Amino acid sequence: MFARKIRVEYEDHGRRVPCPLKWLDSFSMRSFTNASLFDHTLPVSDGRMEIGTNVPLEQLCEAMEDWFHRKGYLPKDSKLLLEEL
Repeated sequence: MFARKIRVEYEDHGRRVPCPLKWLDSFSMRSFTNASLFDHTLPVSDGRMEIGTNVPLEQLCEAMEDWFHRKGYLPKDSKLLLEEL
């Protein structure tokens, strides 16, 4: 089910920084995001997630970036970066 491994980072003053596990956990809890499309996401450590084969990476990135901005985790001028490993 969680066949794909991805790196989740954000830009901070020109540096790439792994997203803290706390952020990833917050997004992956469906009771908060209410998006069943992302049910197959599993945070494993800072900057690392495993996702299902049916999870669209681009939509995941957009939804996570929006969620992190709304929660105040991600600074307004920062961008989220997802990369499949």
